[in-house]
Amino acid sequence: MIKYEEQPSITKNKSTSEDNLIDKIILGKYKLLKKLGKGSFGNIYLCKEISSHEFFAAKLENKSSTINTLELEYQIMNTLKIDSIPLVKQYGQNDTYNILIMQLLGKSLEQIFENILNKQKMSIKCVCNLAIQMIEILEQIHDKNIIHRDIKPSNFLFGNDNSNNNKIYLIDFGLAKKFRESKEDNHYEMKRGDKLIGTARFASIYTMNGYSQSRRDDLESLGYVLIYFLKGKLPWQNILIKNKEERYKKINEIKLNIDTDILCSDCPEEFGEYITYIKNLKYEEDPNYNFIKNLFINSLNKIGSKFDYVYDWDNSKALIDINQFEEKDIKNEIVEDENVKLKLPLNKILYRKKSKKKRNKSQDKSTNDGREEREKEEEKGEESDEINNSSDQINLQNSNACCIIM
Repeated sequence: MIKYEEQPSITKNKSTSEDNLIDKIILGKYKLLKKLGKGSFGNIYLCKEISSHEFFAAKLENKSSTINTLELEYQIMNTLKIDSIPLVKQYGQNDTYNILIMQLLGKSLEQIFENILNKQKMSIKCVCNLAIQMIEILEQIHDKNIIHRDIKPSNFLFGNDNSNNNKIYLIDFGLAKKFRESKEDNHYEMKRGDKLIGTARFASIYTMNGYSQSRRDDLESLGYVLIYFLKGKLPWQNILIKNKEERYKKINEIKLNIDTDILCSDCPEEFGEYITYIKNLKYEEDPNYNFIKNLFINSLNKIGSKFDYVYDWDNSKALIDINQFEEKDIKNEIVEDENVKLKLPLNKILYRKKSKKKRNKSQDKSTNDGREEREKEEEKGEESDEINNSSDQINLQNSNACCIIM
């Protein structure tokens, strides 16, 4: 069986090598710790700023690739400056990569849907809570004359601490672009003949047919995301056609011909109203964001609920665990060099003289087996602390003293 897998029609960059980047230092001050995922044109890593001990996300794009978008993504994110996209820390380059350092966020809606909910349908209350936030984010972005062009579950992430782990953020602006210069200007002229830009599963009908995108296309994609969560799948998933062009053609055919009532069957009527409203928008027409947000508020009211940032899962599970890396780094920083220069206040370190009393041979022999067992257990313990098949050992080589960390 051929499993349907979404692939944007734009040729993606060659993947950055994840095998030799972990523990590397980039831009002179960030240590790469773990690969978190992939964006449109690059890989995302968890990294730590060495001087401040703060954690960030690092997006790396191979400079040798035919398409480089990371600098443009950096410029767009700086232009937007809204609190529903990650904060940008730094942009730079080395010999191999373009590098963007930004705010570390938690898991994506796709990760939650697949790994926490095991692809089970989300509740009406949950999806409506998501919908209202997502519409607000798109409204803010569109207000800055930018369209995203790749709305999908993996591009919506939660915050990564207790103060924002119920708040949604939008990421990956590698395909984003302006749809007009300013609010006073008209949209750029609509053209036809573009290749598919975005992800086929969630792309709008106009996008599938090669038309220039506008705000309505972001919103139509969002409608498919919401139905995907509420129903568990979309009618055009798992199409068993190996050829990409033929598969896209079949997806487009289903989207064009499916009746909204069938698409939104078993959904509250407000979901069908949303899809109908968005599909009737003209290319340059201003969407009525308040109207479409109120559709989902009404849907919540009908079930006796409200917009309260409460979902179908424990939001602590949406956090990315960084504790393991904090523990590792603390161990690494205890010893600065072979002379055991400890980066701790003196009042936290006690020194005691090692006993110089010699042991007799019979005593050594009688305890040898026990010592070997302890050494084996210690080796096992060190192996269990390894992260990404690498470990940093602490060697206290001062022969006259041992230290006790209090």
